[in-house]
Amino acid sequence: MLQLPTKRVTSIALAAAAGAAALSLAVAAGTSATAAAPPSVSGSPEGAFTRIADFYGSYIDAVYDGDGATADRLRAFYLSEPLRRELRQWEDANHADGVLRAQNVPLKWKVTSVDSGMGKTNAAVTLTWSSNTTTTVHVQADLATRKITAIRD
Repeated sequence: MLQLPTKRVTSIALAAAAGAAALSLAVAAGTSATAAAPPSVSGSPEGAFTRIADFYGSYIDAVYDGDGATADRLRAFYLSEPLRRELRQWEDANHADGVLRAQNVPLKWKVTSVDSGMGKTNAAVTLTWSSNTTTTVHVQADLATRKITAIRD
């Protein structure tokens, strides 16, 4: 049989006791014994879907901060020229932000992939407002150019 040094056996016993105590506390508190994973965000500059998420996150930050110049630069970079023209017309008619389809800024956003095909990718962007209500806009991007080509209610 393997003989461990006394100090090693004591250390192992203490570690096991500490682990059992932590597990007992977690169970008693109704939480998981494993630590929650820290939040993370990932993406790729090659993916049109990631570009949709990147655009909405950055655009909402810029509008929230009142930085119109950055919001304009983001539109110029991420949105196709025909869409930018369409949004200007929509905004003139509706007196609201065409990207957000609203006059105010959402407090949260979530981008969900819907499907891809025929050279396009589609996403649903869920916007959460101060009243805890949500709206969804449907966004399409071109797979070849990675530019956003359509935003619909």
